[in-house]
Amino acid sequence: MISAVALIPARGGSKRVLKKNTRLLAGAPLITYTINTAKLSGIFDQIIVSTDDEATAEIAIKYGATVPELRPSKFATDSSPDIEWVSYAAENWLSNSEVNLVILRPTSPLRKPQTIKNAHEIFCQNAWADSLRAMQPVAEHPGKMWRIGEGEEATPFIDQLQRPVPTHSSPTNTLEEVWVQNASLEIVKSSTVTGKKTLAGDRVLKYEMPGLEGYDINSEKDWAYLEFLIKSNPTLLSAADLRN
Repeated sequence: MISAVALIPARGGSKRVLKKNTRLLAGAPLITYTINTAKLSGIFDQIIVSTDDEATAEIAIKYGATVPELRPSKFATDSSPDIEWVSYAAENWLSNSEVNLVILRPTSPLRKPQTIKNAHEIFCQNAWADSLRAMQPVAEHPGKMWRIGEGEEATPFIDQLQRPVPTHSSPTNTLEEVWVQNASLEIVKSSTVTGKKTLAGDRVLKYEMPGLEGYDINSEKDWAYLEFLIKSNPTLLSAADLRN
């Protein structure tokens, strides 16, 4: 099996949830749950945190991750695409140039070690795929979505040509099943990143993320609900929590 490297992005300039990577969740900094989960999966040659923030770097190193250097500021802006920092990591920080890069974002602290291991095994078994992405069925179907133009005119988001019944007027259960990626887990071959300059490549493998493991923190409301979930069921974090 091809070896794997964990890449954990932890930019310091988050605006929607301030200082989220170092913010305490159930008594520990948020980023530590992802680091610990990566360690417990047992599949990684390296666990690398990419951050432009010194406080985040100190915590990451304390919990066993590597921070080769602070991420260059030009790759840490609000509009910086992921391919920039991943390419930089692939070209400068890897001890082995032929690996699978597993991107684990700290904002999904409920993913389990076995899930990471399973996803990597499935990816390795499907050599045709350039990348893998965690996905889940959409809750709101794009067939029911609209674009809003001048004068507040609404036009269907999906082309309705040659459809006997428009998607927006059809029962949702009769429409094509559609999946949406979540932010919890991505895997991409290092050769795809360095050679094609993309995180997806030409062919993407779906991996269905189970249950709440794909829960993603994007707002204060998301954070508050996650705290409620953990208070209701403390075992949600037990697999990633090494304080005990």
